[in-house]
Amino acid sequence: MSNNPLLQKSTLPNQAPHFDKIKTEHYLPAIEQAIIDARANIEWIKNNEEAPTFENTLEAMENASESLGTAAGVFYNQLSAIGGDDLHELAAQIGPMNAEFSSDVSLDETLFARVKAVYDLRDDLGLTAEQYTLLDDSYRGFVRSGALLDDDKKQRFREISQELSTLNPAFMQNTVKASEEFELIIEDKAELSGLPTSAIDAARHAADDKGYDGKYLFTLDYPSFGPFLQYADNRAHRETIWCAFSSRAWLGEFDNSANIKSIISLRNERANLLGYASHADYVLEERMAKSSKNVFEFLDKLKASYKPAAEKDLLMLREFAQKQHDIDELKPWDIGYYSEKLKQKLFKFTSEDFRPYYQLDKVLGGCFNHFSKLFGLKFVQSDKYSTWHKDVKVFDVFNESDDSFVGTLYGDFHPRTGKNQGAWKTSYRDQGLFGGEKLRPVISIVCNFTKPTPSKPSLLTHGEVTTLFHEMGHAVHALLSDVTYRSLAGTSVLWDFVELPSQLQENWCYEKEMLDSFAEHYETGEKIPAELIEKLRSSMHFMVGWTGLRQVGLATLDMAWHSCDPDKIEDIAEFEDAATKDTALFPRLAGPVSTSFGHIFAGGYSAGYYSYKWAEVLDADAFELFKERGLYDQKTAQSYKDNVLSRGGSEKPDVLYKRFRGRDADPDALLKREGLLG
Repeated sequence: MSNNPLLQKSTLPNQAPHFDKIKTEHYLPAIEQAIIDARANIEWIKNNEEAPTFENTLEAMENASESLGTAAGVFYNQLSAIGGDDLHELAAQIGPMNAEFSSDVSLDETLFARVKAVYDLRDDLGLTAEQYTLLDDSYRGFVRSGALLDDDKKQRFREISQELSTLNPAFMQNTVKASEEFELIIEDKAELSGLPTSAIDAARHAADDKGYDGKYLFTLDYPSFGPFLQYADNRAHRETIWCAFSSRAWLGEFDNSANIKSIISLRNERANLLGYASHADYVLEERMAKSSKNVFEFLDKLKASYKPAAEKDLLMLREFAQKQHDIDELKPWDIGYYSEKLKQKLFKFTSEDFRPYYQLDKVLGGCFNHFSKLFGLKFVQSDKYSTWHKDVKVFDVFNESDDSFVGTLYGDFHPRTGKNQGAWKTSYRDQGLFGGEKLRPVISIVCNFTKPTPSKPSLLTHGEVTTLFHEMGHAVHALLSDVTYRSLAGTSVLWDFVELPSQLQENWCYEKEMLDSFAEHYETGEKIPAELIEKLRSSMHFMVGWTGLRQVGLATLDMAWHSCDPDKIEDIAEFEDAATKDTALFPRLAGPVSTSFGHIFAGGYSAGYYSYKWAEVLDADAFELFKERGLYDQKTAQSYKDNVLSRGGSEKPDVLYKRFRGRDADPDALLKREGLLG
């Protein structure tokens, strides 16, 4: 066991994982041993004859599962970034083991009694704000995990936790497998009319990799199907790929319908056991929104502005499509295509006009420079770390002012078989106490950007640029953390606050000052033309009603699933149709969104998808301050760093935000920014 790299102290800088040594067969024994070690630590806390104190109970619990956190963290991160049948088979074993251990801790009466003893004296202990938060979170965590239930209900709570621990990865695996099952192979290049050269080259390269020599392969990876829906003149092919994407994990071998029913039922039962009317009520008690009522009111307010704007957007597209191609009935697979055509007509540019200026390496450098100007950070690529794939890059991050070490950042940028779709930030170790000393974080951003081809480097769309800045916003939130306890570090904040630091960074992607710092033609070195940036800025409100209503629709669907009576659900698609009837401007013409809605069924966004729009209100309000004082005003940036980024979850988010902004956020800030309110 001592030879297991997951259990050994790393010899790499910042004690980062030895990915070069970690093999599939290491995970299970490492986690089994780590659980044994954690149980021994918990027993020590329980059997301590001294009276419970913050240090010998709360702080000791914080550090009791360090090796388990490390091993499980590596495993689940690799499950998403690498995937494959071997890891998913392990997930079915490891999930219940972790769930059982978590239940054993949270349902332990002796341990809870010690926590409660400290909690009852909380106002007399002279705790720091961070210590108070850790104590409060821990006590409520026990209660919300069933500590006050009777024995029968505790046993059922355990069973639910174990079942959910396997269902969530199974949902994710089905979505990945269903996506990889689809291939659109085109032999005649004439059928690629309208597609930009970059998309055609990528499809040719993808086909060659799969042995389809001389053909063109399109998949459900976003860099492949996204440009296809946006540019391909062939309407029948657009329909094919749109229907395939919209029907992922619907029917067939990888159908997620049964998984959804089980997940919803178990979540609802768990909430009922704890005395909540629904899973949404259970979740939202721990959010800024506080209640289902507040979320629905928030979504209704947005819908009141977005829906009429979206209907105008759709009417505009229908009239345009009719004039352009005599299309009598617009379909969902036409929206991306005709909105791109209309945008070109109205604003005199195409999305592809930006791609030659957005070479990934240059964009990444510009992104790093942006965070250097904002927060004084320096990113230095390093070859001292091992990685899980040859495409992964690693950077040491320092404070420019004194060269002090900030943390480690991995970047995994391109799609591959087995890897989850989308983009995310994750952590291999958060900042804070570890092994008795404060360590700096080990952070990763994972994306699925357009891959390089033999003739071209990786060239991004503007949307991919904003994605990079979004995920880097999360990463910098984690990297700049300055707390004592890892469970409160970085992005460990209330869920409807976590998107503020990420979405705020997207605003700079429309500013000439920032784009000028890196955007240059990959062949000629020519700077991005000022008029192209101005055209981009002038188009910022284009189709804003349509895109806003779509997000409100997804958030409404999420809330519907997690507020419903699961016993009354017979058909997944029918339930979705009913839930989204007020936000859908087309009838459903393929599978339901729900079967591939990984955010809420395999991620952490259950009863929380609204948080994207909630955080957009905060980011619109926060960016107003930067616009007033200067995009890189150091006083504003320092206040944001000190009062929001560095504090993680050590205090309530509304307190942190008000400390930064000097007031609560303007609830109308988002709709004002989008031009929907005066």
